Amino acid sequence: MSSSDKPVNPVKTLPQVPEYWESAKIELMKRDRIMRKLIPQFGDLYLVGRDDPFTTLTRSIVAQQISVKSADALWQRFLELCPKCTYAQVLKAGNEKLLACGLSKRKTEYILDLAEHFKEKRVHVDNWAEMADEDVISELIQIRGIGRWTAEMFLIFNLLRPNILPLDDPGLLKGISSNYFSGEPVSRSDAREVAANWGPWCTVATWYLWRSLDPVTES
Repeated sequence: MSSSDKPVNPVKTLPQVPEYWESAKIELMKRDRIMRKLIPQFGDLYLVGRDDPFTTLTRSIVAQQISVKSADALWQRFLELCPKCTYAQVLKAGNEKLLACGLSKRKTEYILDLAEHFKEKRVHVDNWAEMADEDVISELIQIRGIGRWTAEMFLIFNLLRPNILPLDDPGLLKGISSNYFSGEPVSRSDAREVAANWGPWCTVATWYLWRSLDPVTES
């Protein structure tokens, strides 16, 4: 954007707190002794959503199977190539340029396939806000490179669904291990047992466990 394109009086809009967040915090602290200690440590921080579905899904693909630090660095390189992160920009960039910014061959294929799904309207983006969690997941996992974990991250960070428990997420399992089991390894069944107290606010509990491991991450 050139200086002449900028608004004269730009207004910075602040992210909106999910409407359920405060109620969820109160309920979780009532029910769960670990949450009672953990939640107050993060004051007024809360889950910050990502508005654009294509950006959210692309970023999740970029982040698959690498550390947070590596994912952030790769994402910044990707944004240098596709600053608006639209499906049109991705398709215009093409295979070679996406590979050149550091994406693996497989992730490049996945992101191009995602862009084609959006271009051809093979996904019902406009209906996702009204669809049930599992129905959105079922649609998303039809796209190459999007498994249940990526779909659950989308439900959390884009649709701000309050009751997602991503049992395939290593951060969630590590957070449960550190906070509930003194660092001992935990299984999915252990995680389900701990989370039995959290519904219908599993997203909120998960977010605080993530923060306990990585408190400086914004969202």
